[in-house]
This record gives sequence, structure tokens and C-alpha cells, in this order.
Amino acid sequence: MKKNKKVIASLLAAVMAASLLASCSQGTAEKKGDDQTGNTTTEASGDSKAMVYASDDFNAKFSPFFADTVPDQDITNIVNVPLFPTDRNGAIVYKGIEGEKREYNGQEYTYNGIADLEVTENADGTVYYDIKMKDGVTFSDGEPLTVDDVIFSFYVLSDPTYDGNATVFSTPIQGMKEYRSGVDTLFNLILAAGEENTDFSKWTEEQQKTFWADYKTAVDAFVKEIVDLCVANGLNKEGDSIAACAANYGYEGLKDDATAMDFFNAMLEKYDGSVTKMSAAESAGTQFAELMPSYKDYAVGVETGESAPNISGIQKTGENTLRIVATKVDAQMIYQLAILVAPLHYYGDKAKFDYDKNQFGFPKGDLSSIREKTSKPLGAGTYIFEKYENGVVSFTANDKYFDGAPKVKNFRVNYVSEADRLNSILAGTVDIAAPSFTTEVADAIKKANSNGELSGDKVHTVAVDALGYGYIGINTHNVSVNKEPGSDASKNLRRAFATIFSAYRDLAISTYYGDRASVINYPISNTSWAAPQPTDDGYEIAFSKDAQGNPIYTSDMKDEDKYAAAKQAALGFFEAAGYTVENGKITAAPAGAKMEYEVMIGGGGNGDHPSFMILTEAKKALADIGMTLTVNDLSNSSDMWNKLQAKQAEMWCAAWQATPDPDMFQIYYSDIANGGKEPGGSNYMYQIEDPKLDEMILQARESTDQEYRKTMYKACLDNIIDWACEVPIYQRQEVTTFSSERINVDTITPDMTSFYKWYFEIQNLQLSK
Repeated sequence: MKKNKKVIASLLAAVMAASLLASCSQGTAEKKGDDQTGNTTTEASGDSKAMVYASDDFNAKFSPFFADTVPDQDITNIVNVPLFPTDRNGAIVYKGIEGEKREYNGQEYTYNGIADLEVTENADGTVYYDIKMKDGVTFSDGEPLTVDDVIFSFYVLSDPTYDGNATVFSTPIQGMKEYRSGVDTLFNLILAAGEENTDFSKWTEEQQKTFWADYKTAVDAFVKEIVDLCVANGLNKEGDSIAACAANYGYEGLKDDATAMDFFNAMLEKYDGSVTKMSAAESAGTQFAELMPSYKDYAVGVETGESAPNISGIQKTGENTLRIVATKVDAQMIYQLAILVAPLHYYGDKAKFDYDKNQFGFPKGDLSSIREKTSKPLGAGTYIFEKYENGVVSFTANDKYFDGAPKVKNFRVNYVSEADRLNSILAGTVDIAAPSFTTEVADAIKKANSNGELSGDKVHTVAVDALGYGYIGINTHNVSVNKEPGSDASKNLRRAFATIFSAYRDLAISTYYGDRASVINYPISNTSWAAPQPTDDGYEIAFSKDAQGNPIYTSDMKDEDKYAAAKQAALGFFEAAGYTVENGKITAAPAGAKMEYEVMIGGGGNGDHPSFMILTEAKKALADIGMTLTVNDLSNSSDMWNKLQAKQAEMWCAAWQATPDPDMFQIYYSDIANGGKEPGGSNYMYQIEDPKLDEMILQARESTDQEYRKTMYKACLDNIIDWACEVPIYQRQEVTTFSSERINVDTITPDMTSFYKWYFEIQNLQLSK
């Protein structure tokens, strides 16, 4: 129901924001042709020489600091340049100044950037990240891009009042904690002081009155969105109490006459009083800051104690060089440092920048000048932002772009609904689009092309593995024996279900996707360098052994034999879990377990989901051996996310989106050794509590040796499979379509990947003559 839709859209939590912002790489193969703009008419743009891309809708937060949706981040990636680009495998490019050659798919590509990076791990455990900037790079307005712009950008992202998605401040940069301590926002201070506060040493009485009036209005609006959503999704009726709606939103126990503020405070308590964290997690639509118009006036920092005047680990070492000092090795660090470099002279104030005097372009704790330009970006990227209106972002080419001026002068990004994207390509109103790669879309493309293929005279198609994977999840607490989720009995109970689900994966995925998806055997995207491969030692088909550890299947088995063997193996797991088995069926459940379990799936109420066939076949198979599986096909998946958040779900179908680095902290870390005080952000779904797994996840983070990390992550994946809390299902493809009639397909970014998008070499794209 609420933010949990982000579970599918983004696993970026700690690193995704940074990796998305850093992802606009400038890798190029050999340059093709002379500068041209082309002269093909593109009706949607109103400009005969414009190139048009169809996008999801925008939030109009086009700032390199505050963009928080994929469409907005696409815009910022086009307008700005990253400090370090990434290659087609998602790896950071270290030598951007002269260009770094790397091979992919048998082709050598050169990746150019605006900086060089050298990483040194020291004997005392510290790490130096030495950065040298490329000379001659300018922003689109002609102002030079220098190391001062990099420092300014880091200080914005590290400010005590920064509340965007990037998490640079969470890295082990020396002096970061000292710089961010001793300062809090006026918002947090007034909120903590309470409405009856009489100490006005840090703010005026009028400020406090205005705050509480606006705060209450925003609270009412925030809660109303939740109530309206509960009613719209049939969880509550019109006129139900706030307490009744709160209960369906995962907050039971409120008094019958609870107010909007009571509900809001109950949510706040869960997030340690942080309105920002609570809003990001629980919003049913609009973020709290957007519901409180005066929020920006209270987002300024106020000194509350001692605070360092600078970040000691951000060191300007020369006219065009910088050193970042980390206190320890952190594999995530390099991606966090790959920020988009924003212009100091535009977002900040050059008169307020003096590195030696600890002045960094804006008053510490006051990001108002940066926030004011959130919807009007300026950068050093391929295109110059002109305007945004009526769902259309308009650009002109940045002739000063360091890696070559774009061939197409005018560019538009239009909001186009998902259902209309392919039709827009065929109708000539859009040149580039990324529709969902369904069977219907694939068939429509083949029908449009005279050769009957996915690439032809009308549409050119580029398909890559999606940056993520589909799975069936099982909550370890809700599917357990005797309320002991980590016991062998509980694991065997979950293995019984997982074995049946796994048996029908090939049938279901080939039926739904054809050759546009493949079955996977580990809970990790195949796009990751850490994903086990069939040729690796120890590689196994998921849930293919019985309770005694023997293989369930043989190579000569037919499908029906395979399904029968899976049922027999599942029966063995149920028996090992403590179920009573008589005449080939379970007849009684052990303490804390049941004879019926529910699995939720967002199939729109009509089974439109890649895993739906798995569930229908599994339901029949389980019924044959005495277990009832209730398949809840939801017309709106919000109820599923609501139950997941409330830790009430038993089993569900969903998908994860991955990041260039395969860090597993966000999903599986429990912090069980410390009472779960710092669990991974999404482990509430599985509720794994495994100190061994926690230790391995942290150990993998504390090394940059990829081979060592791959070994550690394989051990983590085996552990997760052992818990039987997640059944890996499929790796699907995603597609970008180009108009073959209006785009010169020979100039499309070659060898696109999950990490290397179509616009990473947008400067080379040409329109057809």
C-alpha cells in the first residue's frame, strides 16, 4: 500500500541513490561521422529537428542533489556529469582523463570522464581516494568545472540538514560525523520541544506558532491520503474511524477515537521520531515536506553543540586535485563518491567559498539556495535544460560537452503512458521509448516490421537483462514451527513449499515470457558479477534436493515425472517439519504450524503475473498431499505491501531491483547480535535472524577484492537458500525501442547493458536524413 512499491522499484537504499546519480557514463566506441542534426520531422515536439524520448511522469525534482524518482534522475544524468563514470559491467572507471579501454562482448570500448582516481589502502586501515580533475571541462554556461565544484557538491551532500536520497554522509569519510554533529534542523528542534515550549532562545514564539499550525495541517493531509487509500482499496469503508484504517495500515492498537495526530505519532515512534524517514517509508502519495509549505523555512540548521568546521577527510591537495580519506575499507565507498558534479557558481555562491577558511559555497545548515533551483538544473552534461511544462522537458545540445557536442541539437523527454509508448513510436510522435517487454509488445513489434523480427524497418529493439529478478518470498516467522523460525523443523516446512514452487518455474516462465526471461537459481540478479554461474564449483539448481540431501530429479525425467518427484520430496519435508503423514498425505500440523497458508500475488485479479502459473500448479500439487495453498490474486497490490510492512504476510510474489554492487545489507542483514537495532531496511519481509549471515555480509563489505567478495556472497546466497525464505524465479529482459525510420540505428549506443543505458552515448545519436 505505501512506500513498499519502492521495494520493487529500488533496492538502492544505502547505495542506489548514489549509483543512479553516478550512472551517466561517458563510454564511447569509435566516433561515427561528422556533426549532424538531421532533418526528420518529429510531430510530438513541435520541432522538426527534435529527438523525443517517452518517459514515465516527472516529480520535477531535476536537482543533482534532490532527484528522487527514476524519470527525474534520468533528466539529471543527462544535464550533469559524474565525477567517475561506470562501464558496461557497472564498474567504476578510474582513468577518465585520457580515457580507459575495457573490453565487453569481444569489443574494446574507451570510457572517458572528467577525473582520474587512485585508491590506496594504507597499513593503518585508512584508505586514500586521490582525485585529479581534467583540465578544460566547463559547465554548459561556459564556467570552468574545477575541484572547487567537487568540494562544494560533497559538502551539500554532507550537510547536517541534507535530506535527499544520496547517502555520502553515511560513508566512513574521516571527520564526517564530527562535521555533522552539534547541528539539527529548526524543524526537528521545534518538534521535539513540543507545542507548549516557552524557551525561545533558538527561535521566536511566532515561528513556533506558525510551525505548529502548518505541521497539524500537513499531518491531517498526510493521514487523509492513507485513509483515502485504505478506502479506495477496499480495506476500509467510507466513514471508518482513523483507528480502523490505521489497523489495516499496520498500526493496530490505537484507541477507538484516535485522531490523525495519534496515528501520525504512532508512525513516528516506529522511526525514532524522524519525520523524514517515516514519510519516505509510510507515505500513501505525497511526502510530508510537500504537504507543509513552510517546511523549507524550518529545514535550516541550528547549532546545538560542538561541531567541526570542516570534514577533515575531504582535502584539497592542489589546484585541480583532491584527496578523500576513509577511516576503513568499504566496498560501497567508491560508488558513493561517484557523485554528479554540480556548479558552485549556480547552486551556491562563489563569494562564500574559501577552502582555507572553511567556507564551502553556502552557510552550513542552510541549503535554501540549492533547494531554490531544484526544478531548474544546470550542469556539464550532454544537454542543457531549457524548460519543463505540460509533461515535457525541453533541452538543447551542450556544444561545450567535454566528450563531444551532441549531433542532435534539440531533444525532448515527454511523459507518455506505458500503454501508448510503442504506438507513439509507430505513429511517429516519439523516437525512443522503453515499453514493458510483454508478449503483446513483442508481437506488435514483429508485426510492424516487414521482416517479422524485433528489429526491422519500423522499430529497432535493444533488449538487456533487467537490473533485478523475480522471486517468491516466505516470511520466516509466519511460516514456522513452534514459533522458532531458525529451527530445522521450520526450515523444512518452508523447503516443502519452495520445492513445489521451484518445480514449476520452467513451465511458468517460458509460458509467460517465452525467450525474454530465464529461470534463476540464486536470489541475485544475473547482471551482477557476484551471481553464481552454472560452470562455477558448487552451483546447484534451487531446492533440488530432498530432506535427506539426495537429488530429487534425474536428467532423463519427463515433466510429469519431475512434478511427481517434487510432491514426494515436499511430503518428506513436511514430515521432517513434524507433520503427521498418513497414506501419502499430511493429516495434522505440529505446534505453531498450519494446514493452510496464503500466498499473495499482484496479478491484477486475472492472473497477469509471471509467477501466477507456478502458484496455480503448486496449489493443485500441495492439495494432493494434504496442504491447502490459498492464492490471493490482488487487483491492486497495495494490500500485499501493507501486510508485508506489518509483518503479517506469509508468502508473496514480487521482484527486486539491484545495484552495480551486490551488497546484501539492505535486504538480509538483521543485526541480531545487537538486538536488531540496525537491521537492513527490507529484512522486515523475511525476518531472517542469523548472526552468521550478518557477519558474512559485513565481511564482504570490508574488502575490495572482487574474488574474495564473490566467494563471501556465494556463501551468503547458500545461507539464504538454506533458510528457504526466498525462491528465486526469473531474470527478465527489458527493452528500449527506437524508430528505425527517424533514428540512424548505426549511431545507437552499442552493447547497451543493464548498467549502460541508451543515453550514455546520446551525443553520438543521429536522426535519419
